[in-house]
Amino acid sequence: MIWNLIQHYIIPSAIVAAVFLAVLKFALPRGVMTVFKRELKSFFQSPIAYVCVVIFLLVSGGLAFFFGNLIEFNEASLLVFFQWHPWIYMVIAPAIGMRLWSEEQRMGTVELIMTMPIAPWQVILGKFMAAMVVIFVALALTFPAVLTIDYLGEPDHGAVFAGYVGSFLLGVSFLGVTSAVSAFSRSQVVTLLVSVALCMFLNLAGFDPVTGFLRNVFGEPVAEGVASFGTMTHFVEFTKGIIVSRDLIFFLSLTVLSLFVTSAVLRAKRA
Repeated sequence: MIWNLIQHYIIPSAIVAAVFLAVLKFALPRGVMTVFKRELKSFFQSPIAYVCVVIFLLVSGGLAFFFGNLIEFNEASLLVFFQWHPWIYMVIAPAIGMRLWSEEQRMGTVELIMTMPIAPWQVILGKFMAAMVVIFVALALTFPAVLTIDYLGEPDHGAVFAGYVGSFLLGVSFLGVTSAVSAFSRSQVVTLLVSVALCMFLNLAGFDPVTGFLRNVFGEPVAEGVASFGTMTHFVEFTKGIIVSRDLIFFLSLTVLSLFVTSAVLRAKRA
């Protein structure tokens, strides 16, 4: 069981972390690393990162083990564990990202940051990647769930890996939405509330009861069109162990679009 954890969980996590650091250090400009270090330090010098990580672990574990009856199902699968993640990220990602630009605007330091001797996109990317680390840490610390299904039987570790990939991409895309919202507002509370509402919309757009209602009222084309913009439609495929380019492109596009909006808003304010 321990070897399975090392082979299918710890080693892949270490590889992802190593690739992330290699890209940050060697593939991106030095300015991104400078901002990344500064922002990551500020995250873990305040209670925000710790509180969000602990809440994520308690809620995801509690919902899976107690409300999802993960152990009672006696199945070596994390499907019931991952199915709660869109709703948890709906709150946790905005809580992590609400300070990205709202705090800078409130303190009047956004103008100073955007006039640093590095490109604005480097500042935006560095701050965003620091917030991504918080999501990654929270997700990595859910390894007891992997130990549980290893105890229950012989799980499909490929499906587990795909679930974790989808979960991380989902959290990062919601973080991107929050980054864009925080560029508009000086208030972290406003950023949090608006971001939660937007993330809820993205979840509900692909939620089966909602698409079923739209299908009955407006017909199949409308229901499918709305569902294509919903995160749930794309995330479900990952929980089944299926990684396809369409779903990868969706989450990456949502993240990139959000960062582009962040940049456009900040540039407009600076002008």
